[in-house]
Amino acid sequence: MDPTLISVRDEVFRRNPGETEFHQAVVEVFDSLEPVLRKHPEFRDAAILERICEPERQIIFRVPWVDDKGQVQINRGFRVEFNSALGPFKGGLRFHPSVYLGIVKFLGFEQIFKNALTGMPIGGGKGGSDFDPRGKTDAEVMRFCQSFMTELYRHIGEYTDVPAGDIGVGGREIGYLFGQYKRITNRYESGVLTGKGTSWGGSLVRPEATGFGVVLFVEEMLKTRSLSLDGQRVIVSGSGNVAINAIAKAQSLGANVIACSDSQGYVVDESGIDVPLLREVKEVERGRMTDYAKRRGSSATYVPGGSIWDAGATVALPCATQNELNADDARTLVKSGVLAVAEGANMPCTPEAIEIFQEAGVLFGPGKAANAGGVATSALEMQQNASRDSWSFEHTERRLTEIMVNIHDNCAQTAEKYGSPGNYVVGANINGFVRVADAMLAQGVI
Repeated sequence: MDPTLISVRDEVFRRNPGETEFHQAVVEVFDSLEPVLRKHPEFRDAAILERICEPERQIIFRVPWVDDKGQVQINRGFRVEFNSALGPFKGGLRFHPSVYLGIVKFLGFEQIFKNALTGMPIGGGKGGSDFDPRGKTDAEVMRFCQSFMTELYRHIGEYTDVPAGDIGVGGREIGYLFGQYKRITNRYESGVLTGKGTSWGGSLVRPEATGFGVVLFVEEMLKTRSLSLDGQRVIVSGSGNVAINAIAKAQSLGANVIACSDSQGYVVDESGIDVPLLREVKEVERGRMTDYAKRRGSSATYVPGGSIWDAGATVALPCATQNELNADDARTLVKSGVLAVAEGANMPCTPEAIEIFQEAGVLFGPGKAANAGGVATSALEMQQNASRDSWSFEHTERRLTEIMVNIHDNCAQTAEKYGSPGNYVVGANINGFVRVADAMLAQGVI
C-alpha cells in the first residue's frame, strides 16, 4: 500500500480506537486508491484522504422516554454528518441495540461513496440509536421517536441533512419523526426526511428501491457474461424490507428464490418463497421465519441457527447486516457453483469472503454500488418534494433502473481504466472517491 495511505490509515485507527467497523470500511476503500494517488497527486497535497476520513460533524445525545409502565428509559442517539461536498448530508437512521458510534461512522463513511455513485447531488451521513423497536408498542415507539427528534431537529433540514430509514426504522418510525419535526418547527418541510408515506410527500418505489436496485445490478453483472437471472437459483439473507423486495424483483425476472432468513434461522422453500405470505408475516404481523414456515406448509423447511448459505445457490444476495457472510460461507457458495454475489446490506461480506469470491471468478457487487437504489430513490423523492410534484410508479422505476445501470457501467469502466477489469469493488471505490475528492478540491480547505 502507498505510504500515504498507510500513514492516514494508521492515524484513523489511532484517533478512532475500538471502532472496528469504521476501520474495516476505511481499509476497504483505501485498498483501491493507490492508482488514484499516482494519477492525482493533487489529492495527496490537499490532504483529501485525511479530510474525507474525518466527519464534518458528530452529534451524540441523550434520548429519554417513558414506557407504557410509566418507567423512564434512556437511550443514546447519534448523527454523523460525514461529508457535504456533493450536497446535503444524506443517509438513514438505524434503531438497533448494536448501534454505537463506530457502526454509525462506518455506515456514514460508506454512504459518502454510495451517494456519489448515484450521480445525485447528495453528501454522506448516517445516524440512529441503540433503541430496539422490536417488542415495543406503537405508543412506546412514538414517544421514543418524538424524544429523538426533539434533539435531532436542530441539526437537519432539506438543505442541510436529510435522514431516511434503515434497520428498525420503517414507515411507522418515519411518520412519528416527521410529525414531531413539523410540530417543533411549525413548517411542512417535506424534504427533511425521505421514506415518507405517499399521501404526505413520499415517493412511489421508495419502499421497493433498495431491493429492486440490488437485483437490477446483478442482472447487469450477469449480462457481461451473456447470462440473466432467468432460471437462476437465488438465496436472499434477511427478511426485512430490502430482502422481501429483492425476492419479488428477482422472481419477476424469472429467478427461483429458495431461501431467506432472520436472526434466529432460515427457511428453504424449494418451490419458491411466497412473497405475499412473507409480507404478511413480517410486515403486518411482525412475526418470525418460523411463522412463515408453519403457514407455508410442507414445501418449506425451517432451519434454526446455522448458515443460510449452506442451501446452495447460483446467485447470493446478502441483505441482512454487516459481516454476515464470512470466508467459510464464501467457500461453501463457491463449491455450490455461485455465479454472482451482490450486497443488499451495508458491508455484509467480510474482506476474506470478498477475496475468495474474486479469486474464484465470481461476479461481486459491493454494497456501495449494488444497494445504492434506496438512496437514489430518496434523492428522487427530494426532487419531487422540491418541485411539489408526484411521479407515477412506472416513471420512478424507470429512473431507478437508469441510475442502477449507470452505476454498474461507471464501476465497470472505472475498474477497466485503473487496471482492474471486472473488479467492481475497485471500480466503485475509485469512482465514488474521485467524484467527492474533485468537489472537495474545488471548494478549498474546508
